[in-house]
Amino acid sequence: MKAKTFLFLGVALLLTPMKAAAPAAAPKAAPVITVYKDPDCGCCKKWVEYLRKHGFRVNAKDTREMDDVKQNLGVPKSLTACHTAVVGGYVIEGHVPAGDIEKLLKRKPQIAGLAVAGMPAGSPGMEGPPPVHYQVIAFERSGRTHVFANH
Repeated sequence: MKAKTFLFLGVALLLTPMKAAAPAAAPKAAPVITVYKDPDCGCCKKWVEYLRKHGFRVNAKDTREMDDVKQNLGVPKSLTACHTAVVGGYVIEGHVPAGDIEKLLKRKPQIAGLAVAGMPAGSPGMEGPPPVHYQVIAFERSGRTHVFANH
């Protein structure tokens, strides 16, 4: 009798429609970042590759008019570096780490962008000894700045 009961339960389970598992959330599309750079700049090329390795879709645009790009995008002169990018409505100046860009896009602060002034050794695209301490600076259209991250 027990064998028939187990057989019946087994068949009933097989024939009972199973609740479909909830579909997995679709993966978020990789952010598209447009990078303006001098065609001869080696560290700019390295930063572009670094961003790609960190999941960004990069639209690299070579230009010899970098001063105009920076001025048109409102990069403060004190924060300029070799390349300038735009992602999610924000300006990214210089060798800003991918993790800081991701934080920026997630938090959506009321700023114009992020910058790493100059070309500090050890920053993305400027790998090599000896690395130095550097800061990622948030800047506003008003000209106000504050430290976004320390590295």
